[in-house]
Amino acid sequence: MPQRRIGPFTVTAIGLGCMNLSHAYAAPPPPEVAERLLLRALDLGVTLFDTAALYGFGANETLLGRVLKPYRQRITLCTKGGLFGTRQPDGSWKRLIDGRPQAIRAHCEASLERLQTDVIDLYYLHRWDKTVPVEDSVGEMSRLVQEGKVRTIGLSEVSASTLRKAHAVHPVTALQTEYSLWTRNPEIAALAACRELGVTFVAFSPLARAFLTGKLTDPSTLGERDIRRAMPRFAPAAYAANLKLLGPYGEIAREVGCTPAQLALAWLLAQGEQMLPIPGTSSVAHLEENMGALDVRLSPEQVARLDALINHDTVAGPRYNAASQADVDTETYPDGG
Repeated sequence: MPQRRIGPFTVTAIGLGCMNLSHAYAAPPPPEVAERLLLRALDLGVTLFDTAALYGFGANETLLGRVLKPYRQRITLCTKGGLFGTRQPDGSWKRLIDGRPQAIRAHCEASLERLQTDVIDLYYLHRWDKTVPVEDSVGEMSRLVQEGKVRTIGLSEVSASTLRKAHAVHPVTALQTEYSLWTRNPEIAALAACRELGVTFVAFSPLARAFLTGKLTDPSTLGERDIRRAMPRFAPAAYAANLKLLGPYGEIAREVGCTPAQLALAWLLAQGEQMLPIPGTSSVAHLEENMGALDVRLSPEQVARLDALINHDTVAGPRYNAASQADVDTETYPDGG
């Protein structure tokens, strides 16, 4: 199975993003279904599993800890802190970004307990708390490395400038942010910074939150709490415009001899050895399909056609609404997208 390097670890060239099993989209699958998917990922050879304290407000880490503990030595386990939630009087949860050193430490120690492990292989700052110098947050993460609670550190959803500031405090193993044919923001500066610093780029939502699978044709069918309902690209007019891209996209997939989802992942893998996609799913069939992308090879001409077909200029709508964009530190295009 094709492998890639992420810091000191050698992992499968496609990892597993585990958020879908507890958070953000449809109602989480039953525990036995989630467990079956994680075990099937192991059977398929997946060795990188990505979670976060935020996902299910601890439930996702608890799930991974219970299921993956017997296989801990076989896998690279990644989680994130600095973004969690507080329970509200009505029983709901409110997201909270907190990058203070004491919060980072508390989040890490709670994650270790939920994951049932003595050490986290890759610990990310899930969001940069803009009220706290990133150097302070990363400084605490560095101390966690020194204490043996964390092996390596990463950052999520930050700009090239913030990445460089953090890297000057402690070597950064990975930068994680959204990247796919329809989200090209990392191409502004982040990818170049990763190449310059020797940082692996971990691409989340590599299937464009199901758009690039070709299976989501009507976003009005999404559940009321699905996070895509608040994303401009999934608004009716924008999505109708974006759906027009799928016809020629599907033609390229048929030419290559793969599914649309596999084509999206193959395009990412073709971006270079520093690229590591982590698609997420709650479906074993989709998991198996995604891993099949490892066998897909694209010619330079096919990569160029995909680049020209789906990109920032051809996709309607920005990635996030204004409130969500304010929470991240990623570069944006002049039009705000």
